[in-house]
Amino acid sequence: MLPVDPVSILLSIIVVLFLINTFYDRNGKSNKNFPPGPRPLPIIGNIHILDKKRPFKTFQELAEKYGSIFSFHMGLTKVVVLCGYDTVKDALVNHAEEFSDRAYIPMFHDVTEGYGVIFARGENWKVMRRFSLSTLRDFGMGKKVIESAINEECDSLVEIFQSYKGKPFENTIKINAAVANIIVSILLGHRFDYNDPKFLKLMSLTNTNIRIIQSPMVMLYNIFPSLIRWLPGSHKTVFNNNKEMLTFIRETFAKHKEELDMNDQRNLIDAFLIKQKEEKPGPGSFFHDDNLVNLVSNLFVAGMETTSTTLRWGILLMMKYPEIQKKVQIEIDTVIGSSQPQIDHRKEMPYTDAVIHEIQRFGNIVPGNLPHATTQDVTFRGYFIPKGTQVIPLLSSVLQDKEYFEKPDEFYPQHFLDAKGNFLKNEAFMPFSAGRRSCAGENLAKVELFLFFTRLMQKFTFQPPPGVDVDLTPVFGITLSPSAHEICALPRN
Repeated sequence: MLPVDPVSILLSIIVVLFLINTFYDRNGKSNKNFPPGPRPLPIIGNIHILDKKRPFKTFQELAEKYGSIFSFHMGLTKVVVLCGYDTVKDALVNHAEEFSDRAYIPMFHDVTEGYGVIFARGENWKVMRRFSLSTLRDFGMGKKVIESAINEECDSLVEIFQSYKGKPFENTIKINAAVANIIVSILLGHRFDYNDPKFLKLMSLTNTNIRIIQSPMVMLYNIFPSLIRWLPGSHKTVFNNNKEMLTFIRETFAKHKEELDMNDQRNLIDAFLIKQKEEKPGPGSFFHDDNLVNLVSNLFVAGMETTSTTLRWGILLMMKYPEIQKKVQIEIDTVIGSSQPQIDHRKEMPYTDAVIHEIQRFGNIVPGNLPHATTQDVTFRGYFIPKGTQVIPLLSSVLQDKEYFEKPDEFYPQHFLDAKGNFLKNEAFMPFSAGRRSCAGENLAKVELFLFFTRLMQKFTFQPPPGVDVDLTPVFGITLSPSAHEICALPRN
């Protein structure tokens, strides 16, 4: 009998896994007609060619070689990437049901256990999304009452900016706090003082996780969770931070339970707790505590992060392009004067509206989108994609689509203006994604962006500190945010 060589056995296992991964999906179906892509290596797939900080850049480069639909191996997991407005819209809108599931991502699943709304799947997602949309509307989204709340928060933010008397300061936490207070008022029924230690801690936990969830260690965790979970690294920080946030939320809704009035719903937590009392307990129930804490966490993070990051990009870009800032201010002075901005002013302010849209497009806040998954076997644009396949509808490729944007790599408000200076809708403007997984807070975010941005431009002229060049290099995480910088908010008469 020949001696057993452990190395040969290991190599044989790797080769077998590689062949299985190359020719078959996890359901055992042939990969005939599966989208093309770069040849994967055993075990690691294609992650060796991935730009770890900017994976969306790698995907956009691969699209030039393989087309708008291609495959990519994240370890042994096969991913389909969709690029360009036409392809992404076709999938998310015209084939909305087939591409409406959320991909199984180990980190997100282990953090949320499939509860809440953003990373939930199946019936749980449908119930939580319906509840979120209806409750957000009940508590002001799309109504005048929320406009008043935003304007009050604008007042507070303006006071903070004025206190620096034109001297340099860092604006991240201040803008985070102002925007977060809008969603907090809906979730909890009150706002926080900007210096409240609990509020500062919640924002710090959120900002840290947003930044490190795209780190190499978290990426490895998502590919090899059973191996990596025991090692030290940034994935541990994500778990610890999330645990601390959920503990705060549990303590908060415990107090709400004690004060609950079935006839007086004061906020989203009250509305959820009333549904909980009305629902029959047992299998098939959805309004339980685990869903509540994760839903509140999801809405807090989503309600704060993207809007506040967009506003920070807006101020930075106005410092970079003072001539554009001046045009915005002239339009504000002409249409609004010294009055309080209202959302109804937007239709009279095409240039400001175009600038805000271009800030969102250029800022490219969520370049990779959140991964989707197919709910069933689907033949899409000639390719067969099996049920359960992870799909990345690449938003950066939509917002930078050369077929729809004349200068995709530049900050160019004319993307949203016609020859006469009227606001021009661009169908490839898709920062909130599209279809059934589009951002539930889109309408709220649009109102926040307009009111905060116009108020700040009305009250201040923004400049970099003396001798400092404006740097547009982003910090890479699950979102793209401006690098740390200081601003000077010079009061206008």
